[in-house]
Amino acid sequence: MTKISMQSRQEVIKRYRAKYKKSSKKEKGQILNIVCLATGLSRDRVKKLFSERILDTVITKSKKRGRKPKYDDRTRAALEKIWAIMDFACGRRLAAGMDDMLDALLRFDEIDVDKRTLENLKKISPATIDRLLKHAKSHMNFKGVSATKPGTLLKKDIPIRLGTQWDDAVPGYVEIDLVAHCGATTAGEYINTLNVTDIYSGWTETAAVINKAQKHVFEALMAIKKRQPFPLLGIDSDNGSEFINAHLYRYCKQEGICFTRSRPSKKNDNCHVEQKNWTIVRRNIGYNRYEGAEALRAMNEYYELLRLHTNFFLPSVKLLSKNRDGAKIRKKYAPPQTPYKRLISSSHIKADEKKRLSEIMLTLNPAELNRDMMKLLEQLLKLSTKS
Repeated sequence: MTKISMQSRQEVIKRYRAKYKKSSKKEKGQILNIVCLATGLSRDRVKKLFSERILDTVITKSKKRGRKPKYDDRTRAALEKIWAIMDFACGRRLAAGMDDMLDALLRFDEIDVDKRTLENLKKISPATIDRLLKHAKSHMNFKGVSATKPGTLLKKDIPIRLGTQWDDAVPGYVEIDLVAHCGATTAGEYINTLNVTDIYSGWTETAAVINKAQKHVFEALMAIKKRQPFPLLGIDSDNGSEFINAHLYRYCKQEGICFTRSRPSKKNDNCHVEQKNWTIVRRNIGYNRYEGAEALRAMNEYYELLRLHTNFFLPSVKLLSKNRDGAKIRKKYAPPQTPYKRLISSSHIKADEKKRLSEIMLTLNPAELNRDMMKLLEQLLKLSTKS
């Protein structure tokens, strides 16, 4: 028997329904035979469909259950654009930085939204953001190699820092690390990224160095120190020879900077900078190999833009406490904030410096920063090798 569509079945049933009600018992049997033959339905099913209650539910156009969606396609499209500019942040971080991002995009005419869409974006919840962006999200996994060469000469003179030994409520205590852009092999000379992360605010500075020589790493650290919006109070590094050396040790001692190191092979001791190694360096630069002055220049130009984009517009989540309850570890987090907002609200930052940061914030166009960074990444990718 040839199958017919649901709409055709409903039309057949509707055509014979009135006649069926007025017919005799014998005629009803004949009508049932005709309808069953035409629709392929059983006699019992056709009888039920001829009743008014069942018929109305079948032949009446069904209505979508539930309330009407609050966020339309225009809201979704604007949200996806903002999400891309904010480096594909999670819903919680995106919601926390939404007001600053919208203010900047509207100030520079980078986004065109109607009043309703703007209101939706300002009050949208983190859970709704994640739901609306569900189909647009993508996941990438990367693997790299370690390029840390132990430095043993001064390990006995540089103490190991434990979590309670620093006043992390004050800006200026930083963790530092090198990220190698060596590709699949550590042979030869290749560019490295010096990553410096403030524990209190999450403010992160990066600088590319031509190799791991102590001289180049120290010069990059001093350049970062000059542009940080707070004084350098403490440095915590891993056990690499680029940090555990007499030059940096002597400088910290002369300047009264607390210099500590992590335990060997314990990456969690430097968890703040290790996290930024991934979110800021690896996610943007990747794992290709970079060599030479031209690649060094392009990478540092990129980092100049990235520091503004990351520190002023990308909220981060900060762990407040971690307690063990039997087999479970319960963590409590502060509401997401940008490093800029944390510094502005800190009583340890001078008023002149807060004013300077606020003035910089008003000049930044996040969409333009994003476009310029993408252009530099394209240039940088052409200078890379995969081995």
